[in-house]
Order: sequence, then C-alpha cells, then structure tokens
Amino acid sequence: MNKQEFLARLGEGLSGLPRAEAEERLAFYNEMVDDRMEEGLGEEDAVAAIGPVEELTAQILAETPLALLVKERMKPKRRLRGWELTLLVLGFPLWLPLLIAAFAVLLSLYIVIWAVIVSLWAVEVSFIAGAVGGAAAGVWLLCRGQGSQGLVFLAGALLLAGLAVFLFFGCRAATRGAGALTKKLALRVKSLFLRKEKEA
Repeated sequence: MNKQEFLARLGEGLSGLPRAEAEERLAFYNEMVDDRMEEGLGEEDAVAAIGPVEELTAQILAETPLALLVKERMKPKRRLRGWELTLLVLGFPLWLPLLIAAFAVLLSLYIVIWAVIVSLWAVEVSFIAGAVGGAAAGVWLLCRGQGSQGLVFLAGALLLAGLAVFLFFGCRAATRGAGALTKKLALRVKSLFLRKEKEA
C-alpha cells in the first residue's frame, strides 16, 4: 500500500475523532512515512514498517480520552430547529433520569468489579497476617513449655501461609483480568461513539 492509500484508510478510521485531532494524527503519520523514506526505505516498505492501519486506529482510540469523543459527538452539526429544541426541553424530565440511570449502572459495574479485587487482596493480607501471627504465637507457646498448643498454632500458620501463596497467584490473575476487562469495556464504549459518528 502506498502512502496516499495508507493515509486515506487511516483518515477513515479516525473519522469519529475531532477534526483537529484527526488531522494532527494524520500529519504525524505522514511525517513518519516521509522520515522512513528519507532513511532509504521505499514508499510501500515505509508504510509497512509503521504497521497495519487497524492496529494504529485501535491504539489511537485507546489513547483518546472518552470525554473528547463525547464532546465531539454531542456537538450539533447544524443549528437546532425550534420544534427540536422544544422536544428536548419537554423531554428533559424523561431523558435526563434515563441518562443518569445508565451512567449509574456503568459506574456500579465498574465499582463491583474492583470491589471484588480489593476483597480478594484483603483476604490475602489477612492470610499473611494470620500466618505470621500464628507462627509467632506457636514459637512463644513452645518456649513457655506448652508444646501441643504451640504445634497447633504452627500448623495453623503453615496452613495459612500455603493458602496465602495460592491466593496470591489467584489475586494477581484476577487483577490482570479485571484490568483487561475494564480496558476492553472502555474501548467498546469509545468505539460506539466512533461508529455512530461514521454512520451519521
């Protein structure tokens, strides 16, 4: 693919971004292709070295703040007519609570996901604290001559230490999964704004 085709496809992929933002990105990649060509690469090789257009648009979308996309999407493309403005004002008691409810549902889902992760880590910390405390109590009881009770505390501490090791790997995997899920949800919401912009 040559430079013009690459920039045209990239421009289509960025059509939902604000015009100034899209033009800035296109100018950046135009300059990047030119720099690679000055280094001795052919036009098609320079374009190929940058990467696939789909990956670039996904990366740019991930870096673009959601607020910027919403602001661009909410800008009217033309002046509202009188009857449209009247419908917006009269429908305000209906659409505003629905918008608030949708936002509250999304926010509560986000909070629930991370509350589970925080709870798992809290259990992990309590297992570690129990293992350390049980070991200290077991040693103290053994030193005082209470061997059977000291051994029970040491066995409990060993059990909690083993559980803490296993739970650590589970907590780490759950945290990574929640982070990936959160990122995918954010990209999905952003892509909805871009898709609607393209369809409009």
